[in-house]
Amino acid sequence: MIRRFGAPKHRNRTYTPRPGAYAILLRGQDILLTHQGGGFDEYQLPGGGIDPGESPIAALHREVMEETGWTIRNPVRLGAYRRFTFMPEYDLWAEKICHIFLAVPVRQISAPIEPDHDAVWSGARTAASLLASAGDRHFVQTYVWDL
Repeated sequence: MIRRFGAPKHRNRTYTPRPGAYAILLRGQDILLTHQGGGFDEYQLPGGGIDPGESPIAALHREVMEETGWTIRNPVRLGAYRRFTFMPEYDLWAEKICHIFLAVPVRQISAPIEPDHDAVWSGARTAASLLASAGDRHFVQTYVWDL
């Protein structure tokens, strides 16, 4: 059983499974986050949905690049959690299966290409308090030292 964070599943609602890959990217004591503006205005671990036929590692590389402009190396899977949420950009209720990786940021080669996203470096303690998802906060607090 994968640990759940956030609201419980509602009995009378249908959820679409949405697997995703997300990264804790460390540089010294700092973590690279993405700030999603627009209608969201929240800080997140960089990452996102795994497309059909795509591996979690390939999705991780693609999503980090889209949301931050950074390349990464040496991803190591730390674990996973799930959460039930409404995704307004897709107009659906989703069971998000969030696979969390620790990876090394290599180089920023562009600005984020995903609309309304900004790459933001933050100290580990601040990052843990900024992250919108309780599951993301849990993984940062569990796997990043000095918290």
